[in-house]
This record gives sequence, C-alpha cells and structure tokens, in this order.
Amino acid sequence: MSPAPATPPADADAETGADTGTGLPELAPRERETLRHIAAGRTYLQTARHMGLSKHTVDAYLRRIRAKLGIHSTAELTRTAIALGL
Repeated sequence: MSPAPATPPADADAETGADTGTGLPELAPRERETLRHIAAGRTYLQTARHMGLSKHTVDAYLRRIRAKLGIHSTAELTRTAIALGL
C-alpha cells in the first residue's frame, strides 16, 4: 500500500499551503474587499461599480470565497466577515 498524498491542513493558505493561524484559509485582498462590500449589504452590481470590476468578477470572487471557507449562504458570508473584522 502506498502512502496517501500529502494534503495541506484545513487552516492552510489555499494557494501557498501556508498556515494562516486563524483556522481559515487566507483570502486575497480583493476577495476580502468584496466580502466586506457584500456583508455591508451591497449588491453584486454596486460592489462591482465601487471596485471598478464587472459583476461577473465579483461573482467569481464570491464563489472562490465560498469554496475556500465552505460557506453556502449570504448570511454565512456576513457572519464570517464580521468574525474577520471586515
């Protein structure tokens, strides 16, 4: 039986594998900014305009955030943003 492939721990950075120390994967700066806008109650379009992006890019950022953090609802996104101090 061969050994199982090494996988980064659940609290490792998704791209670098580095431990973030928070128990959560590290979010990119633009992902954090996007999360902050959505948690403040802005729509995808409002967030996109404020950040100078397409609403499709905002959607992509939020999909990545949800995948990294295992979040499935906007309420969970908001709760996480508050917990992260955003």
